[in-house]
Amino acid sequence: MPLEYIALMMVAAFFVLVLTGIPVAFAVAAVGFIFGFIGFEGWLFELLPSRIFGTITNYTLLAIPLFVFMGVMLDKTRVAERMLEVIGHASGALPGGMALAVILVGVLMGAATGIVGAAIVTLTLMALPTLLRRGYKPTVACGTICAAGTLGQIIPPSLVLLVLADTMNLSVGSLFAAALIPGLLLATLYVLYLFVLAWFYAADVPALDAAERAAMSTRQLIRDLFTSVLPPLALVLAVLGSIIGGIAAPTEAAAVGAVGAMVVAAVMGRLSRPILSETLKVTVRITAMVFFVLIASQVFALAFRGLDGEFLVEAMFNWVPGGPYGTLLFMLLLIFLLGFFLEWIQITYIVVPLFMPFLAGYPEFSTVWIAILIAMNLQTSFLTPPFGWSLIFMKGVAPRGIKTTDIYKGAVPFVIIQVAALGLLVAFPQIALWLPEAIGW
Repeated sequence: MPLEYIALMMVAAFFVLVLTGIPVAFAVAAVGFIFGFIGFEGWLFELLPSRIFGTITNYTLLAIPLFVFMGVMLDKTRVAERMLEVIGHASGALPGGMALAVILVGVLMGAATGIVGAAIVTLTLMALPTLLRRGYKPTVACGTICAAGTLGQIIPPSLVLLVLADTMNLSVGSLFAAALIPGLLLATLYVLYLFVLAWFYAADVPALDAAERAAMSTRQLIRDLFTSVLPPLALVLAVLGSIIGGIAAPTEAAAVGAVGAMVVAAVMGRLSRPILSETLKVTVRITAMVFFVLIASQVFALAFRGLDGEFLVEAMFNWVPGGPYGTLLFMLLLIFLLGFFLEWIQITYIVVPLFMPFLAGYPEFSTVWIAILIAMNLQTSFLTPPFGWSLIFMKGVAPRGIKTTDIYKGAVPFVIIQVAALGLLVAFPQIALWLPEAIGW
């Protein structure tokens, strides 16, 4: 049997195992081993130890547990919850003010955690009951929280960007710089949508009532802004600024961020031994998941390439009409659809390496630009009903009165905004490339 046929069977077997509910990491490793032995009787895997060793000793990937620790620490110490409360009161006099606060906190949480699931769950638990209690329409409240939490996919130091940098052999600093403007552009579009909503449908996004606003004096509000918002904001700016400015390597900046998160929590009086213990446990669990998928993907990639799978991918791209941009749009559509079934980590380590050799062959395409398109495309997939991961995360922790249809309907306007932002990024690559070029990355 030709090797290409075995490669096709390998891909089909992988999706069958995933659909049966087997964890993706186990499915991808099992398929790789089984079909690698079918095609080569196992001798191909003599190369596997060196590939795994080269991957897990990558210095850049050391930033993953450090960034995860930073985000989990800020989450467990309820720093984000306090930020939302303070910013909500600061903007509460405006219709939709609390929703704007959710978007702003989503940006800060995206920059602080880089973990979409954690951001969605945290925002849902602390913001959704508050928005509903203050009269927000359930669809608007759910959609705003899902959109704000998903910003962690594109706002640096996103784990997606960190892993894409490793997979695509790019500088982490250049990717962080390239993602900053698209991420802020997307957040700005969200804010503009909420302003329009407040203008035409103020009853759906009511302002805080006068009695609640009067409960916090201006002096108290200013003090809370300095004590509860400024420290985590300064930490995020210091970490990102040092990476983008070339002052520190990503791993060094991540270490500073991890220590800085503990300092911020201690200054706010929220650091304790139980919180530190729980933070370490969650960090180890998330990091182990990421690296286990990374190691499993090496098995799959080695077997797939040994079975001449790259020729199948090349033939598939040659079949797509429209030249370079047709190929690019086909890849984005395929990744978008895969995002319904696979998490970003599997797509990044398994799917992206199969496509990149062909897209990198087009001189008109910047690899950094393609990476940002992939990250924003995955973010759109995460937010799109009915299979978007962000919607699933929210449904898992939402109050009982929230229906699935409320979450889906609320997400639709933000999905449209995401698609528009992705279209702008495709049409105007300089949105992503201007900042890296300006600072010399």
